[in-house]
Amino acid sequence: MTSQSSTAFAPASIGNVGVGFDVLGLAIAGAGDRVTVSRSDNAGIAITSIRTSDGEELTDLSRDADKNTASIAAAALWQAQGGEGGLTIDIEKGVPLQSGMGSSAASAVAGVVATNALLDVPLPTEALLDYAIEGEAFASGGRHADNVAPSLLGGLVLCPPGLDAVRLPTPDTVASVLVHPELRVNTAESRAGLSATVTREQWIRQQGLLAGFVTATFSGDLSLMRRSLKDLIIEPQRAPSVSCFESVSRAAIEAGAIGCSLSGSGPSIFALIENEQAERLASAMVDACEAQGIDCQSWISPLSSPGAALED
Repeated sequence: MTSQSSTAFAPASIGNVGVGFDVLGLAIAGAGDRVTVSRSDNAGIAITSIRTSDGEELTDLSRDADKNTASIAAAALWQAQGGEGGLTIDIEKGVPLQSGMGSSAASAVAGVVATNALLDVPLPTEALLDYAIEGEAFASGGRHADNVAPSLLGGLVLCPPGLDAVRLPTPDTVASVLVHPELRVNTAESRAGLSATVTREQWIRQQGLLAGFVTATFSGDLSLMRRSLKDLIIEPQRAPSVSCFESVSRAAIEAGAIGCSLSGSGPSIFALIENEQAERLASAMVDACEAQGIDCQSWISPLSSPGAALED
């Protein structure tokens, strides 16, 4: 018998991973969104609740099913696959809003994974990516998969437009450290403010850094990874909007980080480092952020953190 209700959890993510604007993403552990989708006798899609992980009602997000990433993604899948009847959706937000942690993507991914379980013939996980992107596109103003792909598939994912998303191998000796300052950056507005042109030299250098970083993930060459994990184009444009970025990134590099950059459009900041130094790095980054008078949270994750999953 087909299920009447299903719940899915989707993790937060690091967009761009510094070196790969719109084409590289990394799942993180410990933060994510939970979405419950239930069959309904009423036609259409309806959002019945949006709450925080603490159970508090969240009023910052729309309950209009045409204006929420979870419901947009769920509706795209349900309608495309001929789902019968309507759906109700309950959203539990564990990812801070406008955080640079893939908040809209996590909701979209959890929404499609939960909806997929209600289909008579569920699709394979990889086939859900395009539907999740439908939701993410509404929030971010662009069809890019660097948050939805790692949230769905887990790990470090290369996801260039027009090509299949590929989960890359990663060295198990390296962890990510993510620090979220209590600030907000609107992704759509941040994207709209980016320069539409780059010089040929900038493009060549950035392409080389991306190739070097991807090569390092396959080979485990941490020296190459350290030399490659740099953003010459996007970070300089976005960093001024995150007041603590300069001090936090400086503290990360001084603490031995392989590299440090904004997560997505910010304000969250991530760094990569060898596992045994991760706790010390997280402390250094948090201290630098708080020294600027800004409260923050931090997460430490393996590069192989899992993607979205159904819950009982």
